[in-house]
Amino acid sequence: MLEEHAKIVQFIGAADGITGRKKLQKMVYIAKKLQFPYKEKYDFHIYGPYSEELTLRIEELCNMAFLQEERQDKGSYVQYKYQMTDAGEHFTQMAQIAEPSAALNSCIKQMKEKSSRFLELVSTLLYFENFPKEEQIEKVRVVKGKLNYSDEEIEEAFSFVMNLMNEKAIH
Repeated sequence: MLEEHAKIVQFIGAADGITGRKKLQKMVYIAKKLQFPYKEKYDFHIYGPYSEELTLRIEELCNMAFLQEERQDKGSYVQYKYQMTDAGEHFTQMAQIAEPSAALNSCIKQMKEKSSRFLELVSTLLYFENFPKEEQIEKVRVVKGKLNYSDEEIEEAFSFVMNLMNEKAIH
């Protein structure tokens, strides 16, 4: 029943914590688009793909003390950091979900190293993956115009996705 909750706790544990709500949203979305087993439903919002379901799940997991949410005041904004707790680790064991694959662990580690701005670009491109590459780029330029992504950043995002896909295929 709480299998999807346990997968999210495990995801955050595999990342050794994730700083930023937007970053967490994008990381789970990208993993889902790479065919890792995440079921959250996503819609397109101001910061790209967003799952209200994931937000509620995170809130529930914090309320159950399986995740710890730490507020970090950054002056003009508040940033949130999520960590798996000991109770959360016990919960994932009791839920009897499979350990994350080497490919998923690698994917999580690589995504964690990237900025939330970059992951927003990657997830937006993936959201429009059914379009030809030039149309994907055009859509990003329209819906993310204020972020002024450079051609280099867009190419880096495509390469990043291809590398993750190739790595998943190898493992």
